[in-house]
Amino acid sequence: MEQYLTQIAPEQRSLETKNLNVYYGGTIHKLHDVSLQIPQNAITALIGASGSSKSTFLRSLNRMNDKVAKATGQIIYAGIDINHKDINVYQLRKQIGMVFQRPNPFAKSIYDNITYALKANGVKDSAVLDQAVEDSLRAAALWDEVKDSLHKSALALSGGQQQRLCIARALAMKPDILLLDEPASALDPVSTAKLEETLKQLRDQYTMVMVTHNMQQASRISDYTAFFHMGNIVEYDRTEKIFTTPRVTLTEQYINGSFG
Repeated sequence: MEQYLTQIAPEQRSLETKNLNVYYGGTIHKLHDVSLQIPQNAITALIGASGSSKSTFLRSLNRMNDKVAKATGQIIYAGIDINHKDINVYQLRKQIGMVFQRPNPFAKSIYDNITYALKANGVKDSAVLDQAVEDSLRAAALWDEVKDSLHKSALALSGGQQQRLCIARALAMKPDILLLDEPASALDPVSTAKLEETLKQLRDQYTMVMVTHNMQQASRISDYTAFFHMGNIVEYDRTEKIFTTPRVTLTEQYINGSFG
């Protein structure tokens, strides 16, 4: 299969996969030798038709597939292969957080949603917790909307607010990388626009990798785009190049709507 993968300078890489393969049930080969260099402080979009394994790839980056799949190859973060069997995945997920397709706030207050993981990791100082709540909600562009109702149930928030709360909850752990699996797919257009603006404001502080089925969304907010097809990575480049002058015919066909 024809392939084009742009190279990111070593000092600018936040995460890198080398010949990453994923197997379900030991025999179903879902991801094929994916090598990808993800730049720091940028948004990288993963696009492709349903079943192209872009979500499988995303979930491999912080070992979320461990109980359902086997991954071979390397995932390099901070100079370490985090795909090694001796890695503490719970510590890893503090550094590489994830926001899922549908908002999944805990059935707790807004405040307790943000502080839950912090308390579980031994943070007890109320002043520290209060500051973490404000900082995280501000970063997720939610503070002004909820600052007077922090002790009300998170389940009372709108879908878009719940998704931004989930982002704030992930940011409270101060990760380096944020993985987002179709974070706007369950949201209305207004909530989607707010979410996209939030992500654009966060790109200077965080590395973000986002699966999206919405090519317009990828073109609006991402810096780099990777196109997946049938478990293979076909093309990876600056987003404007992918959408205006793709180098691989299959990419051009997908962008033009010939399939998918």
